[in-house]
Amino acid sequence: MELDTIAKAVSIGLGAVGPAIAIGMIGSKAMEAIGRNPEAAGKILVPMLLACAFAEAVAIYALVIAFSI
Repeated sequence: MELDTIAKAVSIGLGAVGPAIAIGMIGSKAMEAIGRNPEAAGKILVPMLLACAFAEAVAIYALVIAFSI
């Protein structure tokens, strides 16, 4: 196995762990907030989706770096 292949695997692997944890926590806290106050679901949904998109962007950056190695 070549060293650059290992570097690509490590970079995308580590780059995906943070966003995965972040998206899980965002979803968990959003569901908790909706469970406490169901009327606020509309106000919670948009910021939750934006936060998930920003977290997912970090994973995409890691993928770009892995492809550029």
